Amino acid sequence: MKKLKSRQELQELRRVYSSALAAEQKKVLVCAGTGCISSGSLLIFDRLRALIEEQGLRCEVELEKEPHDHSIGLKKSGCHGFCEMGPLVRIEPEGYLYTKVKLEDCEEIVSRTILKGELIERLAYQKNGKIYPRQEEIPFYQKQTRLLLEHCGHINASSVREYLGIGGYTAFEKALFDLSPDEIIEEITAANLRGRGGGGFPTGRKWAQVRRQNAPQKYIVCNGDEGDPGAFMDRSIMEGDPHKMLEGMLIAGLACGATQGYIYVRAEYPMAVERLRTAIHQAEELGLLGDHILGTDFCFRININRGAGAFVCGEGSALTASIEGKRGMPRVKPPRTVEHGLFDMPTVLNNVKTFANVPMIIERGAAWYHSYGTPKSPGTKTYALTGNIENTGLIEVPMGTTLREVIFGVGGGMRGGAQFKAVQIGGPSGGCLTSKDLDLPLDFDSLKSAGAMIGSGGLVVMDEHTCMVEVARFFMNFTQNESCGKCVPCREGTKRMLEILERIVAGEGREGDIELLLELADTISATALCGLGKSAASPVVSTIKGFREEYEAHIYEKRCPAGVCQKLKRIYIEQDLCRGCSKCSRTCPVGAISGKIKNPFTIDAAKCIKCGACKAACPFGAIKEA
Repeated sequence: MKKLKSRQELQELRRVYSSALAAEQKKVLVCAGTGCISSGSLLIFDRLRALIEEQGLRCEVELEKEPHDHSIGLKKSGCHGFCEMGPLVRIEPEGYLYTKVKLEDCEEIVSRTILKGELIERLAYQKNGKIYPRQEEIPFYQKQTRLLLEHCGHINASSVREYLGIGGYTAFEKALFDLSPDEIIEEITAANLRGRGGGGFPTGRKWAQVRRQNAPQKYIVCNGDEGDPGAFMDRSIMEGDPHKMLEGMLIAGLACGATQGYIYVRAEYPMAVERLRTAIHQAEELGLLGDHILGTDFCFRININRGAGAFVCGEGSALTASIEGKRGMPRVKPPRTVEHGLFDMPTVLNNVKTFANVPMIIERGAAWYHSYGTPKSPGTKTYALTGNIENTGLIEVPMGTTLREVIFGVGGGMRGGAQFKAVQIGGPSGGCLTSKDLDLPLDFDSLKSAGAMIGSGGLVVMDEHTCMVEVARFFMNFTQNESCGKCVPCREGTKRMLEILERIVAGEGREGDIELLLELADTISATALCGLGKSAASPVVSTIKGFREEYEAHIYEKRCPAGVCQKLKRIYIEQDLCRGCSKCSRTCPVGAISGKIKNPFTIDAAKCIKCGACKAACPFGAIKEA
């Protein structure tokens, strides 16, 4: 591609590709997000391409300046969000969304939908007997406000041509030629964009602090080290709309006087890394990255650093240390990253979602941004909705949307008609919210007052069959494993808390364990070095607060109310139902069952390992579990 040397050349190229995109009459978008790829979407893409070409039609996988008549635009898009229903295929201009597509469906998709425009009803989303042909009609999408995810699933994720065709780099152009650095920061400040990594710190204030620093070099760092269990919001943006994030980083560099940017990505995200590299290469070829961008004095380059997989590297000082080639460990603050960050220079460190919000604010204005969300938390928030819920996937709703709307509106309610019990928000650093919190607005301040945090946006929904003590043990195990070990409170405190929790779920809980857990939690939170340690005990504290009776049942009654904890299960033989066939005795691997033929058998609880083999073997349903 020819390197652009002026504003006019960028505008002309954008016009060319906008026209080309509009001229594509038929488009087929195959979800090429990580989730759908794992379900075989790339095989579906290849099969569709082969079948289209067999029809003698031109199949365009890359946007051309001069579209050919009757050509089919076949695209590998980013994540559509409806992960529960993948692999997903969208057909335009009809707007049909086909769910759970199989390789054998491809021939019918080509012959009926692509060639004739017919709907294949069996592939459309269905609920309660109703068919939803178009993506926008599906309740999962209908109840969302997709701004950040506007283009994910609707364009070729690896094409700068398509990004330009939908207006890409317009905000950067405006910032570069029409706004001063102070005016950029003023617009971001007026929008009250708060850090989408979970901290909620005002982005404009952070940028202003870096701009004020007198230093020979400044850096823009994007935190793509998404380590929360069940979270995939950042990954989906990096995979599905990477140029939007790059554009946000360019604007940040322009505002703060930085010439160098770094993207820190989890090594476990190979697809995100690949598409970011492609996007950076494309931007460099066009002259949107590099020296003297668009004929100006502004120079900016971006490098990718792959993380080593440590959760603690999501913390600012640990992340910058890792980029520098050091062990990723937090340091004592102050000084803050804005003063002494990467290579001891002033550094802007923002999350993927924060940078991706920036182009929209610069292009459409702070007033537009405030039309969504709440006055103190404007805009939208993306969530990874997982767990015991009907509709799992990537969603986006305005800040301040209630938990009830998210779970029962967008999420479709609990799976299998079960009762809602709790939701873990904010990952291992967050807390559990219960049914009394269902009408709580999901924004930074409301969640903080409820003893939780919005975090990066992971939502793990749990039903009545979930043991909350086991949930606390799971998250504490994760945190303890991920502790860098630098400070004693986190290294040793989380280990002790994990030991207590493991004792409790094993049926060995003791009087005073709950109080000891709370005491340890308070000590760790007050004395740990970094944010990971300070919030490490949050899942334990919140589950005790909401479900203390479950802890007490485990400790005092040696019983798991949810029936989950294996060592607390009690297996017994109902004497009236037992026919004395001895099948259970012969099946038991540890000889815990005894009795006489044609007489009721009994289980020795001291020997029983709760494997369930006897229950499966009993032909009369006499063996029960409590």
